[in-house]
Amino acid sequence: MNEKHIPNFDPAHDVLRYERTALDSIFAPKNVALIGATENPGSVGRTVMWNLISSPFGGAVFPVNPKRSSILGVKTYPNIASVPEPVDLVVITTPAAAIPGLIGECVDVGIKSAVIISAGFKETGPQGAELERQILEHASRNDMRIIGPNCLGVMSPISGLNATFASAMARPGKVGFISQSGALCTAVLDWSIAENVGFSAFVSIGSMLDVGWGDLIYYLGDDPNTESIVIYMETVGDARAFLSAAREVANTKPIIIIKPGRTEGAAKAAASHTGSLTGSDEVLEIAFRRAGVLRVNTIAELFFMAELLSKQPRPKGNRLTIVTNAGGPGVLATDALITNGGQLANLSAETMEAFNQLLPAAWSRNNPADILGDASPERYAKALEIAAKDPNSDGMLVILTPQAMTDPTKTAEELVPYAQSLGKPVIASWMGGGDVDMGTRVLNQANIPTYSYPDTAARMFDYMANYAMILQRLYETPSAGTNEQGHGPDTALAASIIQAARSSGRTLLTEYESKQLLAAYHIPTVETRIAQSEDDAVQMAAEIGYPVVLKLHSEVITHKTDVGGVQLNLDDAAAVRAAYRLIRNTVIERAGEIDADTGQPNFLGVTVQPMANLEGYELILGSSIDPQFGPVLLFGMGGQLVEVFKDRALGLPPLNTTLARRMMERTKIYTALKGVRGRKSVDLDALELLLVRFSQLITENPWVKELDINPLLASSEQLLALDARVVLFDPEKQEKSLPRLAIRPYPKQYISEHVARDGSHLVIRPIRAEDEPLMVKFHESLSDRTVYMRYMHPMLLSQRAAHVRLSRICHGDYDRDITLIADRVNAKEGELRLLGVVRMSRVHGSNSARLTILVSDSFQNIGLGNVLASRMVKVAREEGLEQLVAVMTADNIPLQRMLERLGFKISAEANGMMKAVIDL
Repeated sequence: MNEKHIPNFDPAHDVLRYERTALDSIFAPKNVALIGATENPGSVGRTVMWNLISSPFGGAVFPVNPKRSSILGVKTYPNIASVPEPVDLVVITTPAAAIPGLIGECVDVGIKSAVIISAGFKETGPQGAELERQILEHASRNDMRIIGPNCLGVMSPISGLNATFASAMARPGKVGFISQSGALCTAVLDWSIAENVGFSAFVSIGSMLDVGWGDLIYYLGDDPNTESIVIYMETVGDARAFLSAAREVANTKPIIIIKPGRTEGAAKAAASHTGSLTGSDEVLEIAFRRAGVLRVNTIAELFFMAELLSKQPRPKGNRLTIVTNAGGPGVLATDALITNGGQLANLSAETMEAFNQLLPAAWSRNNPADILGDASPERYAKALEIAAKDPNSDGMLVILTPQAMTDPTKTAEELVPYAQSLGKPVIASWMGGGDVDMGTRVLNQANIPTYSYPDTAARMFDYMANYAMILQRLYETPSAGTNEQGHGPDTALAASIIQAARSSGRTLLTEYESKQLLAAYHIPTVETRIAQSEDDAVQMAAEIGYPVVLKLHSEVITHKTDVGGVQLNLDDAAAVRAAYRLIRNTVIERAGEIDADTGQPNFLGVTVQPMANLEGYELILGSSIDPQFGPVLLFGMGGQLVEVFKDRALGLPPLNTTLARRMMERTKIYTALKGVRGRKSVDLDALELLLVRFSQLITENPWVKELDINPLLASSEQLLALDARVVLFDPEKQEKSLPRLAIRPYPKQYISEHVARDGSHLVIRPIRAEDEPLMVKFHESLSDRTVYMRYMHPMLLSQRAAHVRLSRICHGDYDRDITLIADRVNAKEGELRLLGVVRMSRVHGSNSARLTILVSDSFQNIGLGNVLASRMVKVAREEGLEQLVAVMTADNIPLQRMLERLGFKISAEANGMMKAVIDL
């Protein structure tokens, strides 16, 4: 590894940081080359050249053009190889056809980064896609990072770099802006200059040939100059990389996105613009929620929310108190608030009494609190203070209309002391024109965001409350029921069912096979037997017990009811015989004896099933493929009218019990499932667990293309899958081309067993979100010295065992962090169960990771640390990492010796720390 990429340890934050990454050479290059530089007026090449030389970034610009000796007074070079100094970044504006060869030349001379502004790639068709393939082939020879093609370019207002063909340079600021549309960039740039909005980075990402959302979110997340990230997104690209990066960064820096494509026409326009697939907007919504991202609807809201989240604390709920000097604006704000999911706070008796003592008798005596048109600045301030103390309120909106007796500026000045002191967000709407301008400036300078219209202010509060809820739910600790130790699925049976169908060339499982697949994952199904004759059907019905159901048994017909393939409530042998003949004859009449597409018989017999007690609710549980996010789960109201009511919620697998419950809560049927009109509640905990098992089935069987359980009967006594339909991918499809999950599932391949020296039976396994209670008890067992040796500074139990900290470890994204725990499965009541933890955290912008290890005091010096570390080295190799790095204090001799035995090389750092490195 190159010396400039050696990581530094920051013990205050327990993280590794890199002095320089590949993206640093894009945003803070020392020297820049421009291939395609020209003096032709109005050309992209000339505009980029002018922007590079007119906005100093601390380095040199080398124009490349074989036909000119100088451009805009700067010496020009015939090719990149003739540039006399090392180049960090190359910007290319030449026609598309020449670019693969030019990228190859840049790689040959060691250039690490490129911005390709030119268009004419995959958005134009197969020939353009082939050019992109050639570019990536060249770039991969030296890990070159590329932004674009088909983009405006990159600005770094902090360093001064302007590698774009925009007409102006962005102001420096704290917002990182990324856009997939270059034209939108220029519009936002013009608006930002007029509104005095500044940026830490201003990036047109184009069609994302290489650098994608995940790369830039990580980079800006690490950037100390960036406080929030705002994005205009047309397509997601690498969904897993986006979700992984957003989930990590969103908890410390707001990520606010506007994503067009809510309508079918807009989605098609976005796809044609970028040449990329677009998926369901409904799926996108749940993906954003799962990643902790806030989605807004307008460009103005992007920047409104970036400002609001940077200036005011997040609310703990969605209850707003409105203080106004006019009734009408309060009503407008209320409508906007409630329409977008917020609530008016119910004023407490204490608040009402305080208002009654402060305000004239004619005040509204309700929320919105109309403190009347003659409200003085002092009345406004006192009313705000009273409202903020109400425990029923999560935030305050102050509205002012410029009436004859109103002093907008003085009122604003009176509110300034409350800008940050209340512990709740305060926002304002100073309505009017020139009369309120000074007051608006006073409020904004005091970090009270102010809006021209009260309905806009109320919507911003709703966004803020929704964002706070999303972040709160991001790291909720699920119940331990997700991990059913000793009761796992029969994965071998599931695989054999699917393989048998694929081997016979089928893409459709029979109902019998589908129910076997569900049963392998402990999803309750109706007993089902296959009868190939009338006599078989009668015999099986007698064995099962009347009444029974007969259903078509077919390997090619998907929807049985469409061909008369279901007969219910059969009470005797005669009814069974008649039903058998009716199903056979109806199928042959409507579909024919032989399926035209496969050449297989449409009728293979019937299945015989008991007539289930249909008391309960009919639900649907399903899975299908989204072109951007892969497998997507569906839960909702089922039965024959499922497409009519469309009461459903979507989710991304894998699920835990908390995510399953949140998915259920987003449906209308959930209210009924809790019990209504004297009906008992469904066993919601069992239903949660069933959703988790279904999710596991989908994550572990990638050949499943579609799976529907409809209906899933739910009552207080039972959960029962009455019917199931499973569609597989074409057997000729290559396994590597199957859609991958947007969120990496539990890496169960890293589960192993170990017997400790004291005879304890340990399972060493990746951590789960459900393990947070075990982690709390583990940290309670640690001595002060063990804590110091691990964290290199004292840390109180309340700090190291805090939910906000441990939940992020337990909820770790397995693509980013893998934590192995030593779990004592035979622990007795009251004994410590979790004995040791080893964690591998990838370092952004590299293929390296940091290794940390922590063992309970009572289990030190018996080899457990060595076992955990050696297992993690093996995991790192399987994950394709190049290097593991551990940092420790100089007096931690046992850890140094242990790592040396595993092949680590130990060296002293200038800061007095010791560093252990192993090249993998």
